[in-house]
Amino acid sequence: MAISADQSRPHVLVAGCGSLGGTIASALTATSEVWGIRRTASAIPKGVHPAPADLMDRPSLAKVVPEAPDILIYCLTPSTYDDAGYRAAYVDGLANLLAVTDTSKLKRLFFISSTSVYGQDDDSQVDETSPVAPRRFSGQRVLEGEQLALDSGVPATIIRFSGIYGPGRGRFLESVMAGELNPDSPGPYTNRIHEQDAMAACVHLVQRALEGKSLENCYLASDCEPARLDDVVAWIRQQLPCQPPRGDGRRGGRGGSKRCDNQRLLATGFSFTYPDFRSGYRPMIEAIRNGRVS
Repeated sequence: MAISADQSRPHVLVAGCGSLGGTIASALTATSEVWGIRRTASAIPKGVHPAPADLMDRPSLAKVVPEAPDILIYCLTPSTYDDAGYRAAYVDGLANLLAVTDTSKLKRLFFISSTSVYGQDDDSQVDETSPVAPRRFSGQRVLEGEQLALDSGVPATIIRFSGIYGPGRGRFLESVMAGELNPDSPGPYTNRIHEQDAMAACVHLVQRALEGKSLENCYLASDCEPARLDDVVAWIRQQLPCQPPRGDGRRGGRGGSKRCDNQRLLATGFSFTYPDFRSGYRPMIEAIRNGRVS
């Protein structure tokens, strides 16, 4: 059954209602009429107007996009983890969506990006003004999508998330428990953000846009404590029964070594529920101890 749209409330379109996009869409239904684009209508959260479509299929996409949305959030993950998959998700899909969307009333486009656009590997601190030089094709395509959003002719804000973790995203904990990580000491700096904080940061910035408050064109969204990989692994090993680290275990990180600075986001009045890895991992560790899925 179709959901009746309230014309007096802001209209928000979320392209990509996966794990993060779905939580963002659900949270925004408290204040806005929200449409969610995903291939399968049944996977779109309840309370969100379903807009089932493939972002690679421009004609079908044109049939489901709501008329003149106030906010557009582009939050995709690649369907395949190769260059073609990243190009489709971060570049081609956005181009298709912008081509079929009436942007005449659009207050802001939010492009969900990643700190993979940074290539620093020297423990340096990075912020929104730091040079971007992705080391891998994935970051290169994400950066290409960022530029497309900024050059789209509509007000745009990039949100660069560091590694997202939380319930249902427990692969790192599983790797530590299995002894698959044997990091060097000192290890590379790693950066992360809990999924609930990632959702809340996006919702916070959307609300600022809807209230007519000023926004920068880029925000780095990462928690308040960059941490060396060996320190994180050692702490987790103190909390849970773990296999001894394997000799062939992974020794370094996959994202270089940098310290993400979130001061610009904090300056907007945003506060973290999980400001560091310990506060974020504790509930997940407790769930494992109690035999629940993390």
